[in-house]
Amino acid sequence: MFGLKSSTAGVPGSTIHIHPAVDDGVKPGEAAFAGGVLRCRCASDPVEVTVDSQCAHNHVCGCTKCWKPEGALFSMVAVVPRNHVRVTANEDKLQVVDPGAVIQRHACRDCGVHMYGRIEKTDHPFYGLDFIHPELSPQTGWAGPEFAAFVSSIIESGAPPAQMDAVRARLRELGLEPYDCLSPPLMDLIATHTAKARGTLAA
Repeated sequence: MFGLKSSTAGVPGSTIHIHPAVDDGVKPGEAAFAGGVLRCRCASDPVEVTVDSQCAHNHVCGCTKCWKPEGALFSMVAVVPRNHVRVTANEDKLQVVDPGAVIQRHACRDCGVHMYGRIEKTDHPFYGLDFIHPELSPQTGWAGPEFAAFVSSIIESGAPPAQMDAVRARLRELGLEPYDCLSPPLMDLIATHTAKARGTLAA
């Protein structure tokens, strides 16, 4: 459970399961890739979401809000422009997981998979971007994960604190620098948006 089998840091990745899409190595994206279709895990009548662009800022995330495959310590999530996301099959099966959350995660009510997350607050730094799970697409070419976010939060999901050194070692082995927030470029984007809203930085 929780993807951990050993507390030994630096051991090859078979002992620590970060996410199925990266456990055998991070796959790079394709420069000319222009999007694809995301499908939920329903055996029949799956929800389909078509994304008409490459994703950005792909990363593995340890927070307790994102959808994770069974047995994975982390989710894998990226952003795409909101206007490039459209539901193209079985939209009636979608429901918002937590209407009070900043990110409105639209999930299939039957299998529970999160299909996309949308921010409706126009003053939010990430307004205009939707959050997706690229592994739900049968197409290859999506930009690969670049870092690990909210690493400490996997403890809240049940990961033993004593295993954290091994988890961070495995992330670094995969080339995914671990952070207990977002990556520096994304944190800079948030701070810039806040500074402009407060008038301390010219718009």
